[in-house]
Amino acid sequence: MNQLIVNTRRSKGTINKNIYGQFAEHLGRCVYEGVFVREEDGIPHVNGMRKDVMSALKHIRVPLVRWPGGCFADTYHWKDGIGPKAQRSTIVNTNWGGVTEDNSFGTHEFMEFAGQLGCDAYISGNVGSGTVQELSDWIEYCNMGGVSPMANLRRSNGHEEPWHVRYWGIGNEAWGCGGNMSAEYYADEAKKFSTYMRNYDPSHPIYKIASGSNGADYHWTKTVCERAGHMIDAITFHNYTVTYEWEKKGRATQFNTEEYYRLLHRTFSMEEMVENHSRIIRQYQKPGHRIDLIVDEWGTWFDVEEGTNPGFLYQQNTVRDAVLAGINLNIFNNHCDTVVMTNIAQMVNVLQAMILTEGEKMVLTPTYHVYDLFQGHMDARQVESYVATDILNEEEELQVPRLTVSASEKDGKLLVTVVNLSEGEEAEIAVQLSGVKGSSVTGRCVTGGMGDYNTFDAPQTVGITEVKATLYPDGYSFTAKLPKNSVSAFEVAEA
Repeated sequence: MNQLIVNTRRSKGTINKNIYGQFAEHLGRCVYEGVFVREEDGIPHVNGMRKDVMSALKHIRVPLVRWPGGCFADTYHWKDGIGPKAQRSTIVNTNWGGVTEDNSFGTHEFMEFAGQLGCDAYISGNVGSGTVQELSDWIEYCNMGGVSPMANLRRSNGHEEPWHVRYWGIGNEAWGCGGNMSAEYYADEAKKFSTYMRNYDPSHPIYKIASGSNGADYHWTKTVCERAGHMIDAITFHNYTVTYEWEKKGRATQFNTEEYYRLLHRTFSMEEMVENHSRIIRQYQKPGHRIDLIVDEWGTWFDVEEGTNPGFLYQQNTVRDAVLAGINLNIFNNHCDTVVMTNIAQMVNVLQAMILTEGEKMVLTPTYHVYDLFQGHMDARQVESYVATDILNEEEELQVPRLTVSASEKDGKLLVTVVNLSEGEEAEIAVQLSGVKGSSVTGRCVTGGMGDYNTFDAPQTVGITEVKATLYPDGYSFTAKLPKNSVSAFEVAEA
């Protein structure tokens, strides 16, 4: 029996809802076909936004979406994507597949998407190939309520009121596709760009996000925070999980047990990175000025599905991906004192997606169902949780804990999310509640064979099922049996 303790007397603070943020890049079929369709496509939509996809995203209460990239952001010139569509310039997406785009999805369309979804917008500005003036104008175009050249241009394009976009990225992956800059050079660029990122309404201040490191590059974080920390609100880092190395990412499906554990072992590097980056940014906090940590690209990255465009990064999504998502979301929840936002890559049809589409067909992935289970953590008070569990596997490269956990409370309910990493064994748990008494408990989970996934012909292979949980008469503990390779969520109604 694995012992879990949930102590509501101790907390690191609120789990920011934006930890459950999404990412939509102009990459493959994420935006075009995935989110945005045209009349000739014959797919039901509202102002271009697919009804089926929007309904699914609303169900998991997506709080925020990052756009337009990714690497695409640092080649994107926003003025190409405004005005009458027939007059917009075509562009070649040189980062992803060399396809030609007609710019029919631009700023107005993205804000229409965010408005329909009811989420916040996070726009990544072009630092790599753009100018200070270009980003400054984009902010003015979106946020200026009075009379100004960019505000008037927005009105002439059909939107009277400002959108008050809060979250703005100062470039993307400046160490790589965003300009191949050194940390020192980028820090100076960040200060320059930040200087001209104006607030146009004191009641809607913007939030400036610096382009962070590639994984465990702590020199980058230290340098940017040291030189530019006083002019930014947050810094990011990116961390993808691959089975082996970048040259051998591994397969999304048809993997063996060793590859299952190897991938999960590698994803635990996220916790070490979060802790180390957090230690660095704390050194540069000033009274009245906090620097937050954001992981605005994360998830699995496999070899593309056979027969698909290599530049489109289309991959299937199995129960293994669901387990990996649960591990990472538990990590983020438990570090909510510094982590305020994450953006899984990506929302539709790309990498570890929530949703896959094919023409008028749509299917939800196992990862989508994990986000459904974890909804209750958004804007909830994180509470201390601990699990006494063993380590699976003897080989170091395959070692993982049997269980991971996080917990939160909100509106008289306690949510405990537990991941069972064992591919072959169920796990019995006994959960001790401290500081709270329960009146009832319900459990749900995502599980199946480690390689199970949903297809357009069999869309219900993996979904959410019930997990029986038994609350002790005193209300201070409950037991349950977790299926193998599963992500479970237990909701305890407080007495």
